[in-house]
Amino acid sequence: MSLAAPFTPRSDRPKVVITDYDFGDVDVEKAILEAAGAEVIALQAKTEDDLAALAPDCAAMINQYARVGSDTIARMRKCEVIARYGVGVDIVDVEAATRKGIQVTNVLNYCTEEVADHAITLWLTLARKIADYDRATHQGIWKWQSGAPVYRLRGRTMGVVSFGKIGQAIAARARAFGVNVLAYDPFLPAEVAAQHGARLVTKEELLAQSDYILMQAPMTADTRHFLSDAEFAAMKPGAILVNTGRGPTVDNAALYRALTDGHLASAGLDDPEEEPAKRARWDPADNALFTLPNVLVTPHAAYYSEESIRAARETAATEVARVLTGQSPNYPVNKPALADAS
Repeated sequence: MSLAAPFTPRSDRPKVVITDYDFGDVDVEKAILEAAGAEVIALQAKTEDDLAALAPDCAAMINQYARVGSDTIARMRKCEVIARYGVGVDIVDVEAATRKGIQVTNVLNYCTEEVADHAITLWLTLARKIADYDRATHQGIWKWQSGAPVYRLRGRTMGVVSFGKIGQAIAARARAFGVNVLAYDPFLPAEVAAQHGARLVTKEELLAQSDYILMQAPMTADTRHFLSDAEFAAMKPGAILVNTGRGPTVDNAALYRALTDGHLASAGLDDPEEEPAKRARWDPADNALFTLPNVLVTPHAAYYSEESIRAARETAATEVARVLTGQSPNYPVNKPALADAS
């Protein structure tokens, strides 16, 4: 990414705190932010307590997994912008930031292709029983029956929950396999879904009609445990679930019950409900889904490619640099209540 315009460096050396990162270094961010006159301080915070000492004097924060909540925001005296490395801002208290006059930004459209590819890969792997066949052949079993039953994809129905750019990209890939696509998205007009080859339906219709359900829902108060016991019971017997959205949108305890009682065939999760990267300590033994052979779990990697990671880092840092040098961000999440800022 090239910056839209050269920044006029600030002379007061504003502090930019990178709360946490798993990229190995912050050289990309430093190159952009130091050109804007900022000082970059990189942490590996796991709790808000880890941010307490630096919150009062920072001019900006960039966060990957660490929560920037109301306690941290209340301590801020100089902060102008909180930038998220990614699309979702559920780990930023946007309302508290808005009241404080702090701009919140995110990164849009940097991983649409990667997440759609990952979702389709999980779906095909489960539907074609690739993991079952692989385990069997490694044990010396050379039989097509070791994956049975496998059903033809063409003519079956896929339901996509949340039909934004990623959901639409998933649908475009899925249609190549001959499936019928349903979409659930309460914020989307039916004609937009139709333009992307999907039929907009209610949640109840999607659960009842889909052979495969691909979740791409963001994390909000309304989407927490969007799928739980009642929803799993309403699904078709033998349905396959793939979640490349936020982990807590699926009740993992209820999913375990649906998988072990045989109602659902299998599941692919890009993030379990506990979201391990946001915890100081994590053990797969804490989640019974990790004991099941018909569950695939990837480490919140759906968004990853070398290109997407670079784009996220450059964009988040550039958003901060723009705000600190008096420019408008390209990806604002809120409209800060600057007139009410104290």
